[in-house]
Amino acid sequence: MAKNKTATPAINIGISEKDRSDIAGGLSRLLADTYTLYLTTHNFHWNVTGPMFNTLHTMFMAQYTELWNAVDPVAERIRSLGHPAPGSYAAFGALASIKDAPTTPPKAMEMVRILVDGHEAVARTARSIFPLADKAGDEPTADLLTQRLTVHEQTAWMLRSLLED
Repeated sequence: MAKNKTATPAINIGISEKDRSDIAGGLSRLLADTYTLYLTTHNFHWNVTGPMFNTLHTMFMAQYTELWNAVDPVAERIRSLGHPAPGSYAAFGALASIKDAPTTPPKAMEMVRILVDGHEAVARTARSIFPLADKAGDEPTADLLTQRLTVHEQTAWMLRSLLED
């Protein structure tokens, strides 16, 4: 006897399929950037050396923990829009706008420069999704983007402060 298959109910949240798809695509890029920056920051936490070791080791831990906690809400928003969230290194590599961590750990201040660039790139990615969310009236995505922008812009500022004379 064959099982009855129930069709997946259509999503009717007041955002068209095209807009949901476009927003999910942008959020997928944000997820890839966030995860890539998480991996780089964790790598630097493990591999930092030099006179600022303790300060940077502790700072990087706080930053990678925040990034780790950020990936789930982004992925879940993609799912809420009815699309699969990317979750493989290959997918993240194809979607990310930031480069993977260097194979050989750089000096401490170069790590800081790389992280500044990474946070600024993630901020640009988040900001690029706003017009899509705004056009579709997607307030939950706009709220998520605002939260992420606040974190990335503030973190970039704090890291840049370490590079000033």
